[in-house]
Amino acid sequence: MTIEIRGRGIVPGYAEGEALVSRETISGWGGIDPATGVVIERRHELFGVCFTGKVLVFPGAKGSSGWSGFFQSTRLYGTAPLAMVVAKLSTKSALGAVVTRVPAISELDADPVELIRTGDWVIVDAGRGIVTVATDRRDG
Repeated sequence: MTIEIRGRGIVPGYAEGEALVSRETISGWGGIDPATGVVIERRHELFGVCFTGKVLVFPGAKGSSGWSGFFQSTRLYGTAPLAMVVAKLSTKSALGAVVTRVPAISELDADPVELIRTGDWVIVDAGRGIVTVATDRRDG
């Protein structure tokens, strides 16, 4: 089964890979370890999980303006996600996507956190504003 979601490209580019989905917002400063690409916020559902090389699907950013600096560091360390699919755009998540320099898309016509599951194969064509999700689900 294939799902297509349309939105607005924030950072142009194309990437495809395995999705890592968070139902919770992500904190940059104190929430991630940029040197490893691991979520370190203790009460976060992805605590201990690495987003490096994944398409990070999440509702949005939380915390201070340091969010973008921490995500820029993931680019510098080589631990950044392949792409970002952000349900609700904020200045933090927009700037974070820009400095991380990965394809990013937001303002989608459906909630990506509800439609995409961790492990789904996701194609992010941010230049065209399209997220394609290839699933092997058997939803009945």
